[in-house]
Amino acid sequence: MRGMYIHIPFCHQICHYCDFNKVFFKNQPVDAYIESIGEELAIMKSEGISFEALETVFLGGGTPTSLSEQQLDRLLAIIHEYVDVRSLKEFSTEANPDELTFGKLMVLKKGGVNRLSIGVQSFDAELLTKIGRTHGPDDAARVVGEARKAGFDNISIDLIYGLPGQTVAQWQDTLDKALALELPHYSGYSLIVEPKTVFYNLMNKGKLPLPGEDMETEMFSMLIDQMEQRGRMRYEISNFAVSGHESIHNLLYWENATYAGVGAGAHGYINGTRYSNIGPLTKYMEKTASGARPLQHTHIVTETEAMEEEMFLGLRKSNGVSISSFQEKFGKSLEAVYGETLTALMASGLVEQSNDVIRLTRRGVFQGNEVFQQFLK
Repeated sequence: MRGMYIHIPFCHQICHYCDFNKVFFKNQPVDAYIESIGEELAIMKSEGISFEALETVFLGGGTPTSLSEQQLDRLLAIIHEYVDVRSLKEFSTEANPDELTFGKLMVLKKGGVNRLSIGVQSFDAELLTKIGRTHGPDDAARVVGEARKAGFDNISIDLIYGLPGQTVAQWQDTLDKALALELPHYSGYSLIVEPKTVFYNLMNKGKLPLPGEDMETEMFSMLIDQMEQRGRMRYEISNFAVSGHESIHNLLYWENATYAGVGAGAHGYINGTRYSNIGPLTKYMEKTASGARPLQHTHIVTETEAMEEEMFLGLRKSNGVSISSFQEKFGKSLEAVYGETLTALMASGLVEQSNDVIRLTRRGVFQGNEVFQQFLK
């Protein structure tokens, strides 16, 4: 097992596009939940699950930085009980610009966190309000400066395009301000309207003015071109980095590697089984308190499913899928399993082969979902 994801479901404000497992921070049993994380780790260890080969730990949410300094310190202390943090290649946390105080940065640094993923989304004040964010356009530069003072150099920010009412000019302004920060890593995602979100309800009422498909494609093209012009190369469909600063944790997902998912609503992949944890906090905490893993759903991945995942996850990466690695992993040639599909995709100009690698063409990157669908039966 190479990675561990830990879910912190608390938020001081719920963003209008978010469908992750989350709750308002106020009046929640935050301290008790943190202790439940430790209980779940203890249960996993007692069942023979080893954390010794971990390369990465990722704190996600929700918002990990919604925790107080004392709560963050306790969470990190619990992680240290089960993980040799010094041996990790990467220890990341998600963060909100208006919650990441210098004091919290110092707690994170002391606790071994070495990478920050900051949810900026936009540098336009009107759009930030429209999507339910609580920070302002200047908060990102401020927090990046404070993070650097605290000793962090591996910093990433998330951006979103295709927002309601967003113009190409607004997106260009956001790209300009983001790149002016000279960060080693950027993530840029198109807005996806998910069920059970504020945006989904507005869309159903015809009150969500989204940019058209052509404009969204133009924004994506701007993202790719301008990132690469500034030396931030696309290593995955939505992620760009200076060489050596790619997200090791996220690469585990795209490499179809094994990882633990810890916390309410977390997902994991261990010993050929994908699982999800119980989502509601009280039920999650009751389960861990009883000494049992808080599993909601488990699924043993079949060989066919594993090969499908290898393709549609691996093709997200700019270096694609290795033909020899596929053979080594499954004892079957890529040609034997997907030859017909790959031939059709190559003829359509969506996929190309270069020596040992199958990868998306630039056109294929823009039609990724269409390509991935071809590997699902």
